[in-house]
Amino acid sequence: MKPVLNISAYLFVTLTDTQALRESIRSQAAERNLKGTVLLAEEGINLFLAGAPDAVRGFVAWLRSDARFAPLAPKESLSDAVPFGKLLVKVKPEIIRMNHPQFRPEAGRAPAVDAQTLSRWLDAGRDDAGREVVMLDTRNAFEVDHGRFAHALDWRIAKFTEFPQALRAHAAELQGKTVVSYCTGGIRCEKAALFMAEAGVQNVLQLEGGILKYFEEAGGKHFDGHCFVFDERESVDAELLPTRSV
Repeated sequence: MKPVLNISAYLFVTLTDTQALRESIRSQAAERNLKGTVLLAEEGINLFLAGAPDAVRGFVAWLRSDARFAPLAPKESLSDAVPFGKLLVKVKPEIIRMNHPQFRPEAGRAPAVDAQTLSRWLDAGRDDAGREVVMLDTRNAFEVDHGRFAHALDWRIAKFTEFPQALRAHAAELQGKTVVSYCTGGIRCEKAALFMAEAGVQNVLQLEGGILKYFEEAGGKHFDGHCFVFDERESVDAELLPTRSV
């Protein structure tokens, strides 16, 4: 078994003590010799960490001891080495920047579809109501180039802040279909799906847990290529294993 555990997780939850959390999280992660990035904002937490399995899981247990983070559900993968050079804990205006901080999934999550159900829909090309299923990639263009769902819409955005403008240009082509927004781990899908619903697009769902959860639960069926990740692994395959040595 590969010796390093990698986790990614996010949670939209109101945080009013981000500076204090920054210090305690940094201390706990450093004590366990973890590397990676933790982002904090008033809207929640987003983290990517790696280290010895017991140390990583111990950190998650500590974090969940705070009732606000109890629902945190990290996605796990293994590697031969830690794919991060250092530990960073930052406070930001948004944990995923869209320049629309009013869209907070904590106030009401967008409807979601799980991996197994989506795989079945893609087999049929239709959802259970008979509507055509359209996959919408909400990631940046260079991420999409590593791999994507077959026939997914790709608006070639360079950064997530461009998504609202891209939606306005393409909204008409989504009408009458079931639109499933997806991304790496789920966080962009949350905001994208809410924004689309607010803009009047009907039948919008997010892929629960993103590509990484889909790989875990449904394998690589209907997905072409690999999933880009923001660390030294570069990307992971359908078995959540690195596609390059780290």
